[in-house]
Amino acid sequence: MVSGCAGSPARRLDDEASGLGFSRHVLEGKGFEHVVYLNRESRDYSVLHVYLEGDGMPWIQQKWVASDPTPRHPVMLDLMSLDPFTSVYLGRPCYNGFAEKPPCNPGLWTHGRYSRAVIDSMADALVEVLRMTGLRRTMFFGYSGGGAIAMLLAERFPQTTAVVTIAGNLDTEQWTRHHHYSPLRTSINPARRPPLPRRVHQLHLVGGSDRVVPPSIVTSMARHQEGIEVRVIDGYDHRCCWRRIWPQIIAEITAREGASRTHEVSERDLAHEVR
Repeated sequence: MVSGCAGSPARRLDDEASGLGFSRHVLEGKGFEHVVYLNRESRDYSVLHVYLEGDGMPWIQQKWVASDPTPRHPVMLDLMSLDPFTSVYLGRPCYNGFAEKPPCNPGLWTHGRYSRAVIDSMADALVEVLRMTGLRRTMFFGYSGGGAIAMLLAERFPQTTAVVTIAGNLDTEQWTRHHHYSPLRTSINPARRPPLPRRVHQLHLVGGSDRVVPPSIVTSMARHQEGIEVRVIDGYDHRCCWRRIWPQIIAEITAREGASRTHEVSERDLAHEVR
């Protein structure tokens, strides 16, 4: 079976998602299959919350390429369980049990983990999720390497209203230099991309004690964007303690979205009256 034996990371992820009440789907992307988990908590809200996990385990002890990069500790699956709105956990190509299925190869979870092939396929899969849910607008939530993917996907979807990253790897060149890693040669660096439109609200959260993605990685990217907020949280590191504040972050970002929509409607009404 594609998902492997009962003890595989993919099977454990499936079990955890099922225990949280999420429905599992396998969707076609651009040349790859994607495992997604849907959380249909709300039907009176028109924005799909898209959750993007970290890089998982692309390497073992930074020496050997992992045969299965699927995350062993899915931070974003846990955070999505706290989200009262319709949301999706969007898996990457070759993750979640598909690592050995052609055309997967280790380059897609090592040096090319944010490559055009990865982003193109995830974008196609997300289009299908939007069709399934009937929603049109999107918010992206990305953790660690998922933060890079959140930025790269947001520019593909003009209906994006917000991007929130947690300990996001937002300048991949600076990140590899900082850790003395080999460059992510075939990946796209979000810090080198054109700024997102100002109408897209950006909130980038980073732990003051994070040694995996130090605050400097996030602030480096921020210099290339407009109208964004970087929030450094003292006492937090790469994994601790994002669950504590996530309901507050969701409430904050959705309240802002509601206020923005009300403002847009008021402006349209006023323009109609003037005409």
